[in-house]
Amino acid sequence: MKIHNVEQGTQAWFDLRLGMPSASKFKDIVTPKGKASASGEKYMHELLAERLSGKRIETFKSQWMQRGNDLEPEAANVFEFQTDLTCREIGFVTNDDETVGCSPDRLVDGVGLEIKCPSHPVHVKYLVDYANNGTMPSEYYAQVQGTMWLMEFDRYYFMSYHPDLPNLIMTVYRDDEFIAGLAAAIEKLLEDLTLNFEKIGSMYGV
Repeated sequence: MKIHNVEQGTQAWFDLRLGMPSASKFKDIVTPKGKASASGEKYMHELLAERLSGKRIETFKSQWMQRGNDLEPEAANVFEFQTDLTCREIGFVTNDDETVGCSPDRLVDGVGLEIKCPSHPVHVKYLVDYANNGTMPSEYYAQVQGTMWLMEFDRYYFMSYHPDLPNLIMTVYRDDEFIAGLAAAIEKLLEDLTLNFEKIGSMYGV
């Protein structure tokens, strides 16, 4: 594991991530059950385009995504107040080979914290699902488990924050069976990525 001391969202951070599978997109590689996803090939094409062009693929940022970025520091402060734990920011983390990466929102007491700040109804859905099943939102399961895999954590904190509603703070534990499926899918993606990059490079002199 390597920790790169860059500020998230800066050009240096984007440069490190260029053409590299990262945890926020692991949901495009595997399903919540840990099986290879049909969207994995599309994601490979996006990464290949970045490697060939040397430029990051611009993605649409909705108002809720921007809102999440804006509220994240506030949410982290609330987390500290409610848990009596101290958060600290971190840059970009990769495996030793620098082929796969992740960007935890915060480090807390030797493990990570993932913060989401969704709309009223989505946040309430998360509260209901946790109250009834004790589960975290499935759309972030691959991201959280993948970060635990890369950073060798045995647990992780997940927080859904909305300033008008009760907060969801839960502990997610390492799922080695899921991680095994994720690791295999990422290995396959990296193999395809390298093979196609070399083929196109030799054909077109890229």
